[in-house]
Amino acid sequence: MSTPLVLGIETSCDETGVGLVSGGVLLGDALASSMDEHARFGGVVPEVAARAHLEAMAPMVRTALQRAEVDLADVTAVAVTAGPGLSPALQVGLAAGKAYALAAGVPLYAVHHLAGHAAVDVLDHGPLPERCVALIVSGGHTSLLGVGDLARDEVVHLGDTVDDAAGEAFDKVARLIGLPYPGGPAIDRAAREGDPHAIAFPRPLTGPSDPPWTFSFSGLKTAVARWVEAHDGPIPIPDVAASFQEAVADTLARKAVAACLDQGADTLLMVGGVAANSRVRGLVEERCAAAGLTLRVPPIRLCTDNGAMIAALGDLLVRADVEPDPLDVAADPRARLTGALLHGAGHGALRSRTPL
Repeated sequence: MSTPLVLGIETSCDETGVGLVSGGVLLGDALASSMDEHARFGGVVPEVAARAHLEAMAPMVRTALQRAEVDLADVTAVAVTAGPGLSPALQVGLAAGKAYALAAGVPLYAVHHLAGHAAVDVLDHGPLPERCVALIVSGGHTSLLGVGDLARDEVVHLGDTVDDAAGEAFDKVARLIGLPYPGGPAIDRAAREGDPHAIAFPRPLTGPSDPPWTFSFSGLKTAVARWVEAHDGPIPIPDVAASFQEAVADTLARKAVAACLDQGADTLLMVGGVAANSRVRGLVEERCAAAGLTLRVPPIRLCTDNGAMIAALGDLLVRADVEPDPLDVAADPRARLTGALLHGAGHGALRSRTPL
């Protein structure tokens, strides 16, 4: 059997991502973002994102194929994000994935977005160890998972955020202190000139009686808002940004390292857009080194939503001989994490302890 070539499509939010992976190697990818179109609204507008996906899909597929120096006729499977995400955006990507699979006469895999984030690290660092804790931290998700072989093994769902995701909190705090959208990169830049210990913002749910793997960032965002309201004079933006960023990084690092030690895992995998934050990466790396843990983080450009991560996950599923999905598979914007495949088809179905 020849090495499969998987076309991956990602449209869960405002990025139109396409990737081509064969045998664990990324051959080519392309990414279009509609972020600038959403900036004036201070957040992603689903209908605007869907329209942008429609316009960008065919050009991104062509570009990815050209960069990989292959044709659509060479593709042996299509993987596409079917959830979770923004419903109009998901529908565009899933429809495109079905169309390309039908046109090429190849199987379709409707995959889970978060599993894709975990899979992308395999492209740079090889297969995941047998026991690994994944910290998935992005604009829409903040989760701790126990993972291994993404195509075959059970996923142990440790915990999620109960309100705002970390990336969402970055966007909201940026707006509070007058920084542009998206908030993550803006706060990261501003924090470089600030004192991370200037303001004692809380570390949510890190007390001895708090649930150990659960996150909450709404209260931290509110603490920043209350401090800004009470402050007399010009807001020291760099200090607020640095202190808030430190609180987020400290909370993520504490819980992730503790989860590894509790689960007997010697490796922490950190993925998602917030993994690109310089302080989050730095502090998690520092804490992992102190605890004797190996930290795996994908290249920064693959931390945010992209097509390579979906192609990487599809490649794992194809090589594990997992049964594909039917062409009438539906998107699920609020999909539970039950496995790499959104609806758990085939023997590669994974299980989850708690709903996403």
